[in-house]
Amino acid sequence: MSECSEEFLAELMGFVGESHGPYYGWDPVNQPMIRHFAEAMGDSNPVYQKPEYAKQSIHGGVVAPPTMLQAWTMRGFTDVYREGSDTKAGFDAFDFLYKNGFTGVVAVNCEQDYKRYLQLGDDIYYHVAIDAISDEKKTGLGLGFFINQQYSFFDQNDELVATMLFRTLRFKPAKSQ
Repeated sequence: MSECSEEFLAELMGFVGESHGPYYGWDPVNQPMIRHFAEAMGDSNPVYQKPEYAKQSIHGGVVAPPTMLQAWTMRGFTDVYREGSDTKAGFDAFDFLYKNGFTGVVAVNCEQDYKRYLQLGDDIYYHVAIDAISDEKKTGLGLGFFINQQYSFFDQNDELVATMLFRTLRFKPAKSQ
């Protein structure tokens, strides 16, 4: 039996499909950021850092490590996106849950699907939508809901370059013993 009212659950499920974007990256894909990322990750793949080697590869030039996908579009500490981006950064579902006592958040998993490598000069943007909200779940952290966000990343030519499913648990923290 649910601890939440039918009205609450109906309103929460009404947020499925809520979508935002585009959100534009501040900088095009560039060699200095690739170098910093590869060094930080300990990734010495020459296709990321050596132009002459990369030119001879199947990529025909330097490419970004696929796991850098989000680095190009993340807003900084100022919490500001590049001009032209959607001005609404949050989701009403998250605000709704927070206002109703679901103040805990934990990232559960992230699945990325790369359509192609990002190349120097690509200018990346994304759209994001709430894809699904689970039924009410009782977890060790507390009562909550799993929320799937579906991201679609595009280049300057509006070509889909990657997708990402990001799942979080929004929960009411369990009372400590």
